[in-house]
Amino acid sequence: MSHDLLLTGGDLYGTGPGDLAISGGRIAAAGPGLPRDAHTVVDVTGLLVTPGLIDLHTHVGPGYWGIEPDPIAWYSGVTTWVDAGSAGAYTLDGLRRAVAGAAVRVPVLLNISAVGLAGRTGESRDLAACDTGLAIDTVLANRELIRGVKVRIDRETVGENGVEPLRRGLAVGDACDLPVMVHIGTAPPRLDEVLGLLRPGDIVTHCASGIAAPLGRAVHAARERGVLLDIGHGSGGFAFDVLEEQIAAGLGPDTVSTDLHARSVHGPVFDLPTTMAKLLAAGLPLTEVIAAATAGPARALRLPGGTLEVGAPADVAVFRIEEGSFEVVDAHRQVRHAPLRLVNEATYVAGRRLVPRLPAPAAPWIPLTPAQRAALDRREREVRNLLVAPLVGADGLTEQFPRPTRSS
Repeated sequence: MSHDLLLTGGDLYGTGPGDLAISGGRIAAAGPGLPRDAHTVVDVTGLLVTPGLIDLHTHVGPGYWGIEPDPIAWYSGVTTWVDAGSAGAYTLDGLRRAVAGAAVRVPVLLNISAVGLAGRTGESRDLAACDTGLAIDTVLANRELIRGVKVRIDRETVGENGVEPLRRGLAVGDACDLPVMVHIGTAPPRLDEVLGLLRPGDIVTHCASGIAAPLGRAVHAARERGVLLDIGHGSGGFAFDVLEEQIAAGLGPDTVSTDLHARSVHGPVFDLPTTMAKLLAAGLPLTEVIAAATAGPARALRLPGGTLEVGAPADVAVFRIEEGSFEVVDAHRQVRHAPLRLVNEATYVAGRRLVPRLPAPAAPWIPLTPAQRAALDRREREVRNLLVAPLVGADGLTEQFPRPTRSS
């Protein structure tokens, strides 16, 4: 039987050296020595082949924080971009239209506030917008899209309402059998008050932020009853010293995500492989970090993908592993060094390779330093060069990898 695509000679994550065959948008076979009778054969010898990465916390919907995923997906290996609360009941249709033509998958966490993240913050100060019945109706009408509920809990977002928006989000989760992701931020409310409400399978994002320190009994109790800890790096939600203390206490993250948005994409986050390198710098092993970006988020939201098993969606990332000492920086300018980094060579969604895309210019309300603007100019030149590079060999069968230099 001829397959659509065959990746040959790679190191298959979780399996070892072998080939990966893809047909009809799904993984058809995996293992050494598969027949070379596919329509397209790609030699990935010396490269690591993983499931397409799943970023559990991004913002790709319209509004203050939103970015376009495809211009980042093709060089980062992220095939599933979970939009974490950009839209509420009033604005979900706008998000649906915004991502309708995206090459990547975009499941959604519905914001408990019906207005979503049209602005920078404050969406849950008016409890009338946190309409439980409306949110439930919205989930039931959009089951194929909505995979959870998002609630941001910090003093700017909720004002005098404390944890009431979270209680309402949990009520939606109970009614619709969905997990709730809660953003933790500056008190009030207190962290232990927030954690005490969460159920098994709910998710705390920004788990290694400065807000999460010091460690206390509430964090241990939440983990023990099955609450998941997610990195959610963002522009201010990740601190090396907090993560290192958590790892030492047996509270390492269940999932690694970027909280990639308009104010973090140009630094300090950049993309998911960069965030993964920061976990490596904190001492976590590569296999555990990859699992936290693939199987972990797939399991948390009951998403397809996250595996290279036969029958799974053919969402695949191909990486070159570079060893050395790579400087990485957290949201507070603390510096560590990663022993290796993953450099994406190709990204496939449903067996189709993502092609280079130019990003849109930064929104006028996003502050950028001169260095960031210069980096964006360099990146645009590099991507323009890639857009004219050949992606298919002269024989029409074997793809040639363009190898961008990623300067961000």
